[in-house]
Amino acid sequence: MPHIPLPEHLPGITGLLEYRLDTALPIRDLTQILLRGDSTLTQGERELIATLVSSRNCTNFCEAAHTKAADLLLGESETARLVKQDFETAPVSDKMKALLNIAALTQQSGKSVTAEAVERARLAGATDLEIHDTVLIAALFCLYNKYVDGLATVAPSDPAFYQTLGERIVGRGYTRPPGGFVAPK
Repeated sequence: MPHIPLPEHLPGITGLLEYRLDTALPIRDLTQILLRGDSTLTQGERELIATLVSSRNCTNFCEAAHTKAADLLLGESETARLVKQDFETAPVSDKMKALLNIAALTQQSGKSVTAEAVERARLAGATDLEIHDTVLIAALFCLYNKYVDGLATVAPSDPAFYQTLGERIVGRGYTRPPGGFVAPK
């Protein structure tokens, strides 16, 4: 049960963002830029970063939503599962493993990101912009995870919910639909 009254038809982060539209707008805009904007990292790779961080923070809603988005963008469901299990042995590039390592370190503490971790990413072909965006995506999802868990939002257990949510994320990104989210009749 959420700690504050939220729209019952909007579980997880969505209800929180609708609760306070003025703070939601810059958060949504930043998320849209980082996860859907121009980048040399694919949208699927960026969703893997969000998935890993949410998984390590044990935030069920965000983990399930971004795992499903990553699955849809990658066209399969094994990679996200294996990244959460052990990104070092997951079927991703060495560059992505190095960036996921930076994301995992950021999730622990920004001060955990070492010069060695950054150098590993550079040697694997990561650009400074990719390193920057990895840290920022990881930090943003730590914010989201704490926001969702700190206000005890609802995390549906039905996988069909996350299928629909993943399709919405892939299709529309992180922008609010015109007119907001309408409650089902």
